Amino acid sequence: MNTDFMPAAEPIARLVEEFNRLPGIGPKSAQRVTYHLLRAPGEQAEALAEAIRAVKEKLSLCSICLNITDSDPCPICRDTERDHTTICVVEEPIDILPLERTKKFNGLYHVLHGVIAPADGIGPEELKIKELLSRLNGGLVTEVILATNPNLEGETTSMYLQRLVAPLGIRVTRLARGLPYGGDLEYADDVTIARALEGRQEM
Repeated sequence: MNTDFMPAAEPIARLVEEFNRLPGIGPKSAQRVTYHLLRAPGEQAEALAEAIRAVKEKLSLCSICLNITDSDPCPICRDTERDHTTICVVEEPIDILPLERTKKFNGLYHVLHGVIAPADGIGPEELKIKELLSRLNGGLVTEVILATNPNLEGETTSMYLQRLVAPLGIRVTRLARGLPYGGDLEYADDVTIARALEGRQEM
């Protein structure tokens, strides 16, 4: 049955519209998800609603690395087995997941929450750069790995950070070129990311 031209009840139309706002979900997928939830048991819909509420109410940013966490500091920053002399700088919290999956990095992270993008009105002051520099003041950190995405904004951000960090006497490296230019870290496979970590280059 084609529902494209059928008038939908207001709650259905609203839910379709909200799903359609999510990245990667077009109008057809939004309709499919909505009608799936209509047919699903009430407990399943309630569980989804509760999971969404919990994400918004129970999560915050780690006071150290600014990753999303339900405890502060986050488990990675609290882990005494990790190398606290190395910090890997990423654009978004989601970028930590593929790096962790490689099991090749045992240091800490710092999340910028964006990149320098003048066309979008995003400058360095909109990013968590000041927090990164304050972490480097203690003298414990000996290497900063810049793991921004290999595109124009990522490269611009990396070069900006390199100019700030290098004068502090801290080694600054960049993930090796195993990552394709223009690609996003979250979509790279584990082997590619592992090789990029191992082959990181001095900046």
